[in-house]
Amino acid sequence: MKALGVYIHIPFCVQKCRYCDFLSAPSTEEARAEYLEALKREMINEASAYEEYEVKTVFFGGGTPSILEAEQIRECMEVLQSHYRLAADAEISMEMNPGTASLEKLQVMRASGINRLSIGLQSTVDEELRMLGRIHTYADFEKTYYAAREAGFTNINVDLMSAIPGQSVEGWRKTLQRVVDLEPEHISAYSLIIEEGTPLYENIESYPAIPSEEEDRIMYQDTKSLLKEHGYERYEISNYAKSGYECKHNVVYWTRENYAGFGLGASSMVENVRWKNTDDMKIYLGQQELKEEVHELSKSECMEEFMYLGLRMMGGVSCREFLNTFGVSMDEIYGDVLRHWKNMGVLWQDEDNVALTDAGIDVSNQIFADFLLDE
Repeated sequence: MKALGVYIHIPFCVQKCRYCDFLSAPSTEEARAEYLEALKREMINEASAYEEYEVKTVFFGGGTPSILEAEQIRECMEVLQSHYRLAADAEISMEMNPGTASLEKLQVMRASGINRLSIGLQSTVDEELRMLGRIHTYADFEKTYYAAREAGFTNINVDLMSAIPGQSVEGWRKTLQRVVDLEPEHISAYSLIIEEGTPLYENIESYPAIPSEEEDRIMYQDTKSLLKEHGYERYEISNYAKSGYECKHNVVYWTRENYAGFGLGASSMVENVRWKNTDDMKIYLGQQELKEEVHELSKSECMEEFMYLGLRMMGGVSCREFLNTFGVSMDEIYGDVLRHWKNMGVLWQDEDNVALTDAGIDVSNQIFADFLLDE
């Protein structure tokens, strides 16, 4: 059967963080219950389109999916299990914020089939958490983390954020060290991007100074070295994992496998056709004409994505796979681009693979832009 990833969007949170520009907002219990009914209805109605697919990965994202009641989470899983063919070893992840799941809820989640958690910590410094608008303290995170272990979760990711206003290089090192001492299986480490339209952007002058470019660079280097020292291999630009614990769902995106998105504003890509669901809640609840921006990718667009998504992975992209997929060699399409960046020392190539060097990761956006083709 064909492989499929599934993304389920829960657009609710206790409080929107000051840096967040995602499609999410606080809500009432009634609003969440109404949304969940529409979500289950969408999943059931769309099931017939995926009868030839086996679901290899599931990701509950948000928002804060763990804001749902334990019974609501169990109901979502039951819809998946009864209407879709889930692989026996499917990776089923849920994002959660510390403090939004009790031991009892975590036990229900684990019993319902969820086998991976992605906990949004961001920082171990309470002052930094308050400034970002997070709803939790580091003590709340520790309580949630240990409860997850007690509930039987053996695959946990922790999200961390560097270059926070007022953050020092030493403070970032302490955050990294405190987290690796807990030995999660996976760590995602991102540099804060201050997005236009967010409260942080609109009021940046009222916050402590953002770390300098030099300090940001030191934090970046410290992340690589300290995590490697503790057994975390970097497999993607911002993601590190112990052996065998790479996030399979994220790899679906980077390797252009099929994935179906359910929920408000969720995106999909199936057989080289991309679309997104409406982000209008009223339309979504009415379940009419959910799909927007439906676009069948051209061969050139597929080639572009193959390169700039695949090069996010430390293993890079395969020349043999490019040839098998598109019927033309990578060198014939991108030979000049590859030679240019290899001569610059930012790409390396062996018999089959092309990948970014450490220096290439630093200028990855510039490199990716060079793989766009003129139609």
